[in-house]
Amino acid sequence: MLRGLDGDPDAWRLLLRELRAALTPFFKRRLTGREADAEDLVQDCLISIHAKRASYDRSLPVTAWVYAIARYKLIDHFRKLGRRTIVPLEEASVLLAEHTVENGAIRGDLKKVLAILPLRQRRLIEDVRIGGFSLAEAAARNGFTEGAAKVSVHRSMKALSASVMPNED
Repeated sequence: MLRGLDGDPDAWRLLLRELRAALTPFFKRRLTGREADAEDLVQDCLISIHAKRASYDRSLPVTAWVYAIARYKLIDHFRKLGRRTIVPLEEASVLLAEHTVENGAIRGDLKKVLAILPLRQRRLIEDVRIGGFSLAEAAARNGFTEGAAKVSVHRSMKALSASVMPNED
C-alpha cells in the first residue's frame, strides 16, 4: 500500500490483486444465495479504494481501512435490495461515524494523545479501540495474555481520559 501511494504502479497493481483475492470470499460469505453479487461488490470496493487512497492514514493497518470500506459497500448493497441487516452493537459506531474533512485533524490529535502511552499499550489500544480487533486477537498480536490486555486497555483508557480532561481542582 505504501509503495503504491508513493507512486509505484506495480506495487499498486499487486495490492489491488491481493485485495481482490481477500475481498471475494469476504463478500461471498455474507451474500448467501446472492454470491453472483460478490464480484460487483469487489469491483465497487476496489474502485473506492483507488479513489479514496489519499484518505488512508499510513500509521494504521491497511486491512482495517479496506474492510471498513467493504462493510459500507455491503450495507449499501443490502439497502438497495431492501433487506435489513443486523449489526452487533459493538460495531454500530463504525456505521455512525461521519467522514469529514476534520478527520485528518482528529487523527493528528489522536496520535498526540496516544503518544503518552508506552508503545506496547498504544498498539494494544489502537488494535482494540481503532482497528476493530477483539481483545483476544489484540492480546496475541501484542504479546499480552488476554487478562493482562484487558487490564492494560482499562488502565490506558483511564490514563488517556485523565490526560485530556480539564483539571477540576
